[in-house]
Amino acid sequence: MIALDTNVLVRYLVKDDAAQTALAAALIDRVIAADESLFVSDIVVCETVWVLRVSYRVTRTEVSALLRQLFRARHLRFRAVDQLSRALDAYTTGRGDFADYLIREHARAADCESVATFDTVLVKERGFAAVR
Repeated sequence: MIALDTNVLVRYLVKDDAAQTALAAALIDRVIAADESLFVSDIVVCETVWVLRVSYRVTRTEVSALLRQLFRARHLRFRAVDQLSRALDAYTTGRGDFADYLIREHARAADCESVATFDTVLVKERGFAAVR
């Protein structure tokens, strides 16, 4: 199995560089043809969300829809798609960043009662607590 880096996934999604998009697509096509899988780490998912939002001005709604498609893709593997999906649900309806909600999911999996934060928006949500 091969792991995808953020820049390969983003090139494939946004198609803004013809040469790199062709290489990314060729890799993905080879993996699909061989009925193999590509691994996408949680960090790559977080970076992809950030790049799409900041560099490409993709809306939160569009990012959410795109991630849902990726999570369902047969040839993509994730460490814990259930955690990613719960983080995505929170991101879709919340005001925090996707990474914040994924941090909360990792904390819950580690039996933490909350995530300590200085973010005044997040402390209003369940699972986050203000640092005092």
